Amino acid sequence: MTAFSQRPILRVWRHRNFALYESGMTLYSVTGWMQRVGVGWLAWELTHSPTWLGVVAAADLGPMILIAPFAGAVADRMDSWKLSRASQFLLMLQAVALAALSFTGELSIYTLLAVSLYSGALYPFAGAARQTLLPRTVPRAEFSTAIALDSAAFQAARFIGPAIASLVIPAFGVAASFVLHACGSVIFQAAIAFMRMEPESPRARGHRNILRDVGESLVYVRGHVGIGSVFVLMVFASVVIRPVQDMLPGFAGGVFHGGARELAWLTMSMGVGALVSAATIAMRGGVAGLTHRVFLGFIGLSLATWGLVASDILLFGVIGSALVGYTLNSMSTSTQALVQTAVDPDMRGRVMSLYLMIFRGMPAIGSLIDGLLAQTLGLRWTFALGAALCALLWLAVAPRRHAIADSLEKPLVKGSRAFRT
Repeated sequence: MTAFSQRPILRVWRHRNFALYESGMTLYSVTGWMQRVGVGWLAWELTHSPTWLGVVAAADLGPMILIAPFAGAVADRMDSWKLSRASQFLLMLQAVALAALSFTGELSIYTLLAVSLYSGALYPFAGAARQTLLPRTVPRAEFSTAIALDSAAFQAARFIGPAIASLVIPAFGVAASFVLHACGSVIFQAAIAFMRMEPESPRARGHRNILRDVGESLVYVRGHVGIGSVFVLMVFASVVIRPVQDMLPGFAGGVFHGGARELAWLTMSMGVGALVSAATIAMRGGVAGLTHRVFLGFIGLSLATWGLVASDILLFGVIGSALVGYTLNSMSTSTQALVQTAVDPDMRGRVMSLYLMIFRGMPAIGSLIDGLLAQTLGLRWTFALGAALCALLWLAVAPRRHAIADSLEKPLVKGSRAFRT
């Protein structure tokens, strides 16, 4: 073997479909984070209200809660490549529309809310397609590396996108960030089109009731010792702490007394922390020890959040934001890799859509709650209390971590220790 082929983090790039998809997705994510900074800052400029920040974030994230389980059932029935092309095409139209509206001066807080709702309704299908398409681009033995690299690319974009936005928005206005994301969407659509995917085998449940498919996935997760447990941790982290990402405009303007540049610093530092975490997971190869990282990430997230809210000095905020990014991504990427490996392939679309519902949808609930609480308690006290709740949950679940690790990191068959009896 060559040195190249022995390195998991490099070996996956030999697969043409993975290289095409990941390259297009990385550019799309970079411009997407530029748009995200633009939307967040525009919402803050229009209202100066944490509540409105929470409402706009909920409009973007909330539909995931209702739609994701059904999107997963659709992904398990359809060819994931075709579903990805269709959903990304519709998201491309959203990016173009947002850019056009920004130039016509029609972007009030209400039009911003409507556009966010539209994209929020599409993300469940795009996310479900992504979760089922990505494993098809590499051999099964390289799942965890591909997933971690995908996460690393997304987190790199989280750093690069806001960095560019911090230069583009002050120089050319928020509209420029929307135009660049429209361009990134077009390029990603082309990359997906050039992939050479073998047709998937027809699904035997194609004529079954879709509600039955959704119910089956819920029963499966509830009965799985490992998946059910880490999903509970993800629910708490997603509701009470993860909304801090959507509240960063409020931290930048209301806590650290800054503007778009300070927002970009906070967002970039969170991305850098997440990127470092994802890269270390990608270099590991395999899933051994990832359950330990889930538990360390969860308690570390509580400590990092306390660090973020401890002071109104920007430097401490940037450091705290980086630690939040590192610990949150350590937990979420490890969870994703573990579940992708442990789940029954026939259930992958539905179970991974539940993961997306938790990680992307549940923060919508948290954003509304945190936004309302912050009006009374302030952002710092709101998230300090959330971190305390997560620490208490960690104390309750941590004693079971070895049984959870056994169910996720070893070959599983129905009836083994992975399933409750």
